[in-house]
Amino acid sequence: MVKRLSYLGPAGTYSEAAAVLYDSGAELVPFPTIPAVCRAVSDGIVDECIVPIENSIEGSVVYTLDFLISETDLSIFHEVVLPIQHCLMVRPGSGTEDFKVVFSHPQSLAQCRRYLEEQFPSAEPVASLSNSAAVTDMLESKVTAAAIAPQRAAELYGAEVIRSGIQDVTNNVTRFVLLGCKDHSPTGNDKTSFCFTFTKDAPGSLYNALGVFASRNINLAKIESRPTKESLGQYNFLVDCEGHRENELVREALEALSAQVSGLKVFGSYPCWNPGT
Repeated sequence: MVKRLSYLGPAGTYSEAAAVLYDSGAELVPFPTIPAVCRAVSDGIVDECIVPIENSIEGSVVYTLDFLISETDLSIFHEVVLPIQHCLMVRPGSGTEDFKVVFSHPQSLAQCRRYLEEQFPSAEPVASLSNSAAVTDMLESKVTAAAIAPQRAAELYGAEVIRSGIQDVTNNVTRFVLLGCKDHSPTGNDKTSFCFTFTKDAPGSLYNALGVFASRNINLAKIESRPTKESLGQYNFLVDCEGHRENELVREALEALSAQVSGLKVFGSYPCWNPGT
């Protein structure tokens, strides 16, 4: 049976490219928002979903993080890292660089901020739901407009690419995660993602919490914080650590951490991305 995989659509987005990179044989089902992409799995419409979680220039995709923290019980079971190549495009024959607004997804606009400020300072950046939707927004705009999107989106929707590789940093990659009903079994080269929070702030709380990993020689690959949205100054701390949650040391560390914090949620354990596999 062919796997059904939801992604942030419509066709032509980087999410679609990441989905193809993960499983070129899957039936891809687009949805307009990240929550809708994820709920398609919970509702049984698709088998799995893929969502962006981190970019090498702009950092984490907060929509995905907030959904993982509080709005889903789905587990991360895989990751994909996709090189990002942004293209600037316009209506065919529109006069190339004479545009007043630039449509794109907020992450893409941020990744091309310096380029736009230097090359097109009078053009207004306008957020779209996705990079592909940006092309449609541009084509339907009542004012002269441009869009930032992948090359494939230009081919699909009939736009003219006037500049390629406009991202501010050449080494621009986005990490995507696959979500399903359970995480991945141990492979020997895994990472575990989780979040935790404290009811009360106290000196040394975070230091002691992270110390349960240091004392077991477990490397933390990433740590950041997001507001709990319950009160000012309260945060969820999001961590990626090396190793699988079923590994003895990682399991011990998570148990020790649970005893120190007011809330702990493990998003899942999954293989580290290897582009050769």
